[in-house]
Amino acid sequence: MKIIANNKKAYHDYFIEETFEAGLVLTGTEIKSIRAGQISLKESFCKIRGGEVFIDNMNISPYEQGNRFNHDPVRSRKLLLHQHEIEKIRKRIDERGYTLIATKLYLKNSRAKLEIGIGKGKHHHDKRETLKRKQADRESQRAMRDFNR
Repeated sequence: MKIIANNKKAYHDYFIEETFEAGLVLTGTEIKSIRAGQISLKESFCKIRGGEVFIDNMNISPYEQGNRFNHDPVRSRKLLLHQHEIEKIRKRIDERGYTLIATKLYLKNSRAKLEIGIGKGKHHHDKRETLKRKQADRESQRAMRDFNR
């Protein structure tokens, strides 16, 4: 499994409670751009439309040698999930405060897979607390490393 893109902002802005693995419906030269690492998940979000899940604002840059076969970089893309997973996601999203966010994109058996998570938005004080905890963990790891030398 090779991770292509990671959405660090999703973990900063949301408490991710549950994750799902979804396939992507791609066209033309999009997979070549993904393999080249020309993708951004930063502004992307997922929606359920007509019983299907779509990802919007995921930016896959046009392939350099693609000429007229290139694709629209920020088009809406369909995600491939089982129907029972979609129903589970729909029930959770209908609750107040929950949303569906793309967390990472990776290649698994030469196929592009997207990990999406159900998250609840963090408040400002929660974000500060998370940063303090990360910094304290980093300092303790550094101290342990220096002590063991």
